[in-house]
Amino acid sequence: MIKRDSLFAEPLTQVSDFVFDEKVVEVFPDMINRSVPGYQSILHGIGQLAARFAQPHSNLYDLGCSLGAATLAMRQNVAHIDDVKLIGIDNSPAMVERCKLHLQGYRSAVPADIRCEDIRDTRIEEASVVVMNFTLQFVPPAQRDALLAAIFAGLRPGGVLLLSEKFKSPDPAMDEVLIDLHHQFKRANGYSELEISQKRAAIENVMQPDTLSTHQQRLQRLGFHQPQVWFQCYNFAAMLAVKP
Repeated sequence: MIKRDSLFAEPLTQVSDFVFDEKVVEVFPDMINRSVPGYQSILHGIGQLAARFAQPHSNLYDLGCSLGAATLAMRQNVAHIDDVKLIGIDNSPAMVERCKLHLQGYRSAVPADIRCEDIRDTRIEEASVVVMNFTLQFVPPAQRDALLAAIFAGLRPGGVLLLSEKFKSPDPAMDEVLIDLHHQFKRANGYSELEISQKRAAIENVMQPDTLSTHQQRLQRLGFHQPQVWFQCYNFAAMLAVKP
């Protein structure tokens, strides 16, 4: 049974920065589905795109794998491809331990190696698919270029980066429209005004979104071919970028 997210339901005397600790792990599936518009559609698309771009005898990475939802989506779609290996990375010990349990619950011939480490320290090798599903936004902005450059270097020609992100609009008025729509989505999913306000305060110092144009220009600058948005709902988008 999925445990309901009520972490911010009661007034807090001080709202601390958001961390992916044991309390978040317990409610994470409910939290992300009630907070991220189109999350299940994105996971479905990740599975489809992994099946399309995965190459025989290659590695498939899920950077910031959390509980392994994207890892599992890939695993369920690439079993027909010879000698592929899944590698999931997360820096939260609580997330990694629960992710391993989730993956053990699904039999598959596709091996999966789940590691607890900082994705900035991960060596990307012989990769045909790299997934960052709402991960880059938690990396300090000054370090994003270097991380994506390392991913590009570790991808095989024809390999793909699947990048999902919350983004901001360059126009402040339009940004408020998108934020309001997102908050309406959360209200419709049962979050109170208090929960929305306290969660926003907790996450604003640890999550720094870019604009869509910043993402696309950066990826092109690093060598990816014509980064493409394949899903968008409000201020959430999923992109794919192929290495020539």
